[in-house]
Amino acid sequence: MFNRILVAIDGSKMSEKALQTALKFAKERFSKIGVIHVEKNLQIVDGMPIKTIDNIYTDQETKGRDLLQQAITLAEEEGIEIETHYVMGEPAIQIAKKADELNYQLIVIGSRGLGNIKGLMLGSVSQKVSQLAHCPVLIIK
Repeated sequence: MFNRILVAIDGSKMSEKALQTALKFAKERFSKIGVIHVEKNLQIVDGMPIKTIDNIYTDQETKGRDLLQQAITLAEEEGIEIETHYVMGEPAIQIAKKADELNYQLIVIGSRGLGNIKGLMLGSVSQKVSQLAHCPVLIIK
């Protein structure tokens, strides 16, 4: 039923559980898996030196790509075909957009990520993804 599964990761415990769940689904159903890491756009303070901004972007990208590499390693150990996506922007929008663009049939996402208190007031990424996505969304607790 779900031949293409997209899982969102951010380095949180819940995203690790989501990845493990997606890998299990993929292995049981001989599915392909996509892993997405969305880096939020930086909020740049006036007067911040360009070199500092570049260093922050480089550090963020390195951490995000390391997370994706870890997912590749786990998938390859299980013999699961995997593709990865590193994107920048608003996480819920980018996850739903990527799922739609690449015809994923299921999105797997943790119920809580690395967000802050602001997320409690505005609604979590997983809730927003479930509202925006055109495919089923499995929220892992």
